[in-house]
Amino acid sequence: MVIEYYDVLVAGGSIAGLTTARECSSNGASTIVIEEDHEIGTPEHCGGMVSLRGLQKLGVILDSNNFQNAISKARICSRSTSFELPAEKQNVIVLDRRGLDKQIAKQAENAGAEIRTRCKFKSLSKNQSRYTVKSSEGEIECKYFVDAKGLGSLRDTGKNGILASAQFEIYATWIDGKTVEIFFDSERYPGFFVWIIPSGEGKGKIGVAGRGINTSLALNEFINSRGKKYSIIRKIFAPIWIGGPRPPFIVDRTLVVGDAAGQTKPTTAGGIFTCGMAGILAGKAISKAIDKDDNRSLYEYEKNWKSMFQKEFNSMLFARKLLERLDNKSIDEIFSSLSKKTIKDVSNFSDFDFHSSALNIFLKTKIATNLTKILFENEFRRVFSSKKAIE
Repeated sequence: MVIEYYDVLVAGGSIAGLTTARECSSNGASTIVIEEDHEIGTPEHCGGMVSLRGLQKLGVILDSNNFQNAISKARICSRSTSFELPAEKQNVIVLDRRGLDKQIAKQAENAGAEIRTRCKFKSLSKNQSRYTVKSSEGEIECKYFVDAKGLGSLRDTGKNGILASAQFEIYATWIDGKTVEIFFDSERYPGFFVWIIPSGEGKGKIGVAGRGINTSLALNEFINSRGKKYSIIRKIFAPIWIGGPRPPFIVDRTLVVGDAAGQTKPTTAGGIFTCGMAGILAGKAISKAIDKDDNRSLYEYEKNWKSMFQKEFNSMLFARKLLERLDNKSIDEIFSSLSKKTIKDVSNFSDFDFHSSALNIFLKTKIATNLTKILFENEFRRVFSSKKAIE
């Protein structure tokens, strides 16, 4: 039996796996990507929002066929109040995520990588200086293995980091083609929210996530609450990870990237930029290790990713802990206390790809001064409600 050999084998055709493959093959490493699904980019359970600056850093000039929409503002809603954030300066767009993944796959293929779909990863074993990967198409040997298989690979996930999630593609006249909408309700969607991401006028993606909820029921109730005609053309159900990164990202000559490394944002579970950059940094580290024949270069991947994102993720995890402690009354109070200046500053000076910039602006306002009081009152209501329920 002939066993194939590649310098690099990437398991998983996600954006992180594909950027890794593109980087490795661009630097001369023989590279193969195996993807268990029948199509790159499928199933798509991503909202598809990213900044043009983020795409540029990922080395992508978006194909016009994959562009869906440009966002001009965001409407953030609690149960009884809301505010709007102008978004023109953020240069945020909505794209066809399946198309984006295929575009990066084409870049990797043009650089020399091979991509195989319907090729399932089964096991990994080490043999001296090589790995042997058993797949549904046979055995493949490689020197470096990249795990980009997604949430199933997460180590020590626990229960707190994973939320049930659903996203429907929908046609509805009440979808504003230029406005992203976010709806907080700590009772209906504990720990998360409902989102509407327009892919055009009268069409978009409506999703929900929350701790311990029936996502299908919650999303159908929300859509029906709009009280107008709609058509659902696609339904996706998939868990999301909001628990933060799970190092180590490197063990021996195995590198973990993307969802598999917990590199999606704790605030929104978005990962186009953070996971895509992980792939680029991993690919650069592998290329350097091959060039210098020194596997110590692999550790530059984790070092450089943390240098770029660790403080950002710490801030987002802090924001997530706050959100999960707030009831609806507290959220209403925070939203009502936002001044026009704060909203303007967030719009002008925050960065879509780095949510901590907006959080830092919020924490410099009177919200920070009032936050202890709000949290104290929130905890009092929580304890009082618990005692009342027991009685």
